[in-house]
Amino acid sequence: MTEMLGSQAFERAAPASAGVALPDAAGEAIGFVFEIAGSSSQVMLDARALETASRHSDPVAASAGQVGTQIKMRVGNAWLIANIRSLRLADGSNDRIAAQVDFLGEGDEERLTGKLYKFRRGVTRYPTPGCRIYPVTTADLKQIYAADDRANIEIGTVYPTKDIRAALYIDAMLGKHFALLGSTGTGKSTSAALILHRICELAPQGHIVMVDPHGEYGAAFKDNGAIFDVSNLQMPYWLMNFEEHCEVFVTSGGSEHQIDADILAKCLLMARAKGRLGQEISKLTVDAPIPYLLSDLTNLIQLEMGKMDRAGDTAPYLRLKTKIEEIKADPRYGFMFSGMLVADTMAGFIQRIFRLPGDGKPISIIDVSGVPSEITSVVVAVLSRMVFDYAIWSRGEAQRPILLVCEEAHRYIPNERNADNSSVGKILSRIAKEGRKYGVSLGLITQRPSDLAEGVLSQLGTIISMRLNNDRDQAFVRAAMPEGARGFLDSIPALRNRECIICGEGVAIPIRVSFDGLEENKRPASEDPLFSELWREVGNEDQIISRTLKRWRSQGR
Repeated sequence: MTEMLGSQAFERAAPASAGVALPDAAGEAIGFVFEIAGSSSQVMLDARALETASRHSDPVAASAGQVGTQIKMRVGNAWLIANIRSLRLADGSNDRIAAQVDFLGEGDEERLTGKLYKFRRGVTRYPTPGCRIYPVTTADLKQIYAADDRANIEIGTVYPTKDIRAALYIDAMLGKHFALLGSTGTGKSTSAALILHRICELAPQGHIVMVDPHGEYGAAFKDNGAIFDVSNLQMPYWLMNFEEHCEVFVTSGGSEHQIDADILAKCLLMARAKGRLGQEISKLTVDAPIPYLLSDLTNLIQLEMGKMDRAGDTAPYLRLKTKIEEIKADPRYGFMFSGMLVADTMAGFIQRIFRLPGDGKPISIIDVSGVPSEITSVVVAVLSRMVFDYAIWSRGEAQRPILLVCEEAHRYIPNERNADNSSVGKILSRIAKEGRKYGVSLGLITQRPSDLAEGVLSQLGTIISMRLNNDRDQAFVRAAMPEGARGFLDSIPALRNRECIICGEGVAIPIRVSFDGLEENKRPASEDPLFSELWREVGNEDQIISRTLKRWRSQGR
């Protein structure tokens, strides 16, 4: 092996192709295969040949030999495409570069011209050591990245080209979930809006529910989406299951928590059974979404507290009763716990939120920025669980798949270190594992993938990674991505804004993409403030403060 790395390595390898007339499509060889080992192998590149290639008029061929770029080699009547993962100087030589490569796929060779066509993922025949290596050209990339007949959306251009379009296969991407990752300031929100706009254009009668924790996306989808916030969400409290009721009403901890929960379960079941709908169901459970009156619940707790055969003190009953009355009286909770939300509006709520039918507005933006922080996770849990439960109980009906997109996903599906055992983490983890069986797709957007629950990222079939500055985040994404994408992963810290690496089911092979620009009226309201300009502006500060205090004190906008 050491001998092969010496100065005569290329001359010794040359006879493997000597006397063969190479078609123009191949260009000049830039090296040879050195070692074959399954998916990952080693090649030897000639630094002088790379220097010559760098002056090529084709920008793709000119970038040959860089980490993250592709090379090709002929095996029989096929071209094999490989991705360069790492580079190092070969022992004792400055013009021999050893490169580790991952095989991506293969395409047929056109007999007359030697050009590549009909590219497909996977390799059927491997090259032998000594096989010559050639730079990939723009024409090759057009064949490699050409979208096939499957439904797809175009989101940008393939790096380093300016005209080769990057496509995402919608059915494969949504069928097996996806994640959009990127540090703050990389253009993540605008890229998410771009992808969702393209999906809406492809499927104007689709069903998309997006949880927006910062109120950014309402501005982006005001023309083709339905915007819901605390002023018009009108989500009935009785849609909560028992676990979610406990998160809102049970405030105690330790052994007292279980005592309070048992009392709540008993009284909640009786409250649900009092209504007309509850009386029609023979086997009513505490989780069933049956309307009930909050006043009935507090009255039942009061009755239970006054029973003579009751064991223990009255403190648990008083805790529950006080908490329920406190929430009823708090205007911030009016969007959910209002006395106006007692009627059976479940069908209408599902129609509005799930866009059934969509009427040309296929996406619901659920702005939870105005929801009190104590119950934000419960609101997201109810919405997520309703998406999943609706999909389960509608089996046998005409299928209406739903895409659930969750921004700031690490807040709702935290890892064990940050776990709070909330119901939202359980339901979103369950959707990640089982959703595709029932026609529920999950899209997670986060800036801290390492803070996500262990195993969730690996359940997502397509990963779109923008620049990640944190080492832990990079390691987490690297572990979740397939082996063939490792060469691309090394370039994640060096990505520019609005650039990403995409790998998984949604693309034919891993690609580096520069996202398209988005019209001003379709962008989310997430732009960074320009301090240098805004700090020059003065005037009307007293009016600004007055209006702000009024909204602050009334806890409304």
